[in-house]
Amino acid sequence: MKKRIVALLVLVLAVVSAAGCARTVVKNSWPRIQQTKKVVIGLDDSFVPMGFRQKDGTLSGYDIDLAKAVFKLYGITPSFQTIDWSMKETELRNQTIDLIWNGYTVTPERAKQVGFSKAYLLNHQVLVTKANANIKSFADMKGKTLGVQTSSSGAADLDGEPKKLKNLIAKQTPVLYDTFDDAFLDLNAGRIQGILIDQVYADYYVKHQSDPSAYRVVAGDFPPEDFAVGLRKTDTTLQAKINDGLKVLAKNGTLEKINEKWFGEKSVD
Repeated sequence: MKKRIVALLVLVLAVVSAAGCARTVVKNSWPRIQQTKKVVIGLDDSFVPMGFRQKDGTLSGYDIDLAKAVFKLYGITPSFQTIDWSMKETELRNQTIDLIWNGYTVTPERAKQVGFSKAYLLNHQVLVTKANANIKSFADMKGKTLGVQTSSSGAADLDGEPKKLKNLIAKQTPVLYDTFDDAFLDLNAGRIQGILIDQVYADYYVKHQSDPSAYRVVAGDFPPEDFAVGLRKTDTTLQAKINDGLKVLAKNGTLEKINEKWFGEKSVD
């Protein structure tokens, strides 16, 4: 009986502790962020070069540098939290994270659920194949197997304009992946013949392979995309702070340095 009572007390204390750590749901999170000096950013930590783990486990990337630079202006330290990318809007809505900052594309569908900062980077959806597959255009994917990340902007483009690529591929249905890393494993193993992917990821991945010539990056005609920070629609103060911060970084040269460090001039004015 004594052991049962002790176990019950431990369980109660754990529940109380968890409840005490739960964040209060608020419409304006800026006062909380100011007080705690911490903002929680959700990301897929395998999305090179925007936010990813180095071999030693260190988190690195363009968006990591940019987020740190913006919030340094306000004396706030970003806390980066790995999330399931397909659940990013739910995590934001539940306030387990404050921001989605990870190569997050502005789309009409997403704009129904979240607010966005000003755009800071231009991106395109491209097709990555193995060079020996002799795929030089979207049309060459006819009857072949395509991979795409679940809930990505590429998946949205594929469904939104099916005549451009979806209607050509095998069974008119792509193979869905949690991460692009998993998709590349299958591409390299020959289980799929192409990946519809963000150009920033494709360029970085191919460049850092032992034999970049083994891959081909094929441009298509999906419309260009803007990367921006996603946040709750009610967080207008936080939105303004991020926008102001991006303007400061553009003016003082920090944004240009980050662009040059990762992939050159691609910032959006």
